[in-house]
Amino acid sequence: MSLSLSLRALPRSSSACSHIASVQVCRRTYYSIHHPDPPPFPPVQATILASAIQHVPRLGFTQAAVTAGAQSTGYLEASTLLFPRGPFDLIRYHLVTERLALKDRVQFPADSKLGLTEKVKKLVVARLIANKDIIGHWQGALGHMSLLENIPASLAELGNLADEIWYLAGDKSVDFSWYTKRAQLSAVYASSETFMTTDQSPGFRDTEEFVERRLGDAKTVGGAAGGFTDYVGWWAGNGLGLARAWGMKV
Repeated sequence: MSLSLSLRALPRSSSACSHIASVQVCRRTYYSIHHPDPPPFPPVQATILASAIQHVPRLGFTQAAVTAGAQSTGYLEASTLLFPRGPFDLIRYHLVTERLALKDRVQFPADSKLGLTEKVKKLVVARLIANKDIIGHWQGALGHMSLLENIPASLAELGNLADEIWYLAGDKSVDFSWYTKRAQLSAVYASSETFMTTDQSPGFRDTEEFVERRLGDAKTVGGAAGGFTDYVGWWAGNGLGLARAWGMKV
């Protein structure tokens, strides 16, 4: 499996859009403060999904939540046909919007004394905590993400998140470690996200400690020691196991 990782270090001047499952996907081929990100979803889909996500704490990542989102924004129930993957389209909306919100949620001053590892930890924990309101439904979401038809998009978004975290932490590497760092961080995040679904500690303190241990296991953040193998192995084992546990045919 390949990751869709974006080379921020190589600015270009064009962008491309495609359609996946009736959802517009725009991928920039440049990364610059002078060229803002294009909207990740067309307006109608974004409006419905933004409303549907508010129903997730009660209904979970389900077709019922998508339908409720359409109805509460004044669209006919037939508008849910815009989302042929149903729950996964809603899950993907959550993944993309929370990734894009990370840059506003965590910012480091220019004179910050934090090292790269500590910045990465803070960003990972901040992204995990963004799941707190829907954490009771996240094992089910992971199950949907592990269905064979959803794995490519799920892996691509996990890769995009790892890319975003390293970028926001200030990583400027342009050698082969660029890839190993992102593969390794993807493995750390995926395992931490699963751990969080069973964390009962106040404020998810145990999850934060788990993240710290997993980053520490790497000894040097970004080392090549099995990062990609762990990453793919998580999806082959834990991810499919979650899908089967939720009664999904995989």
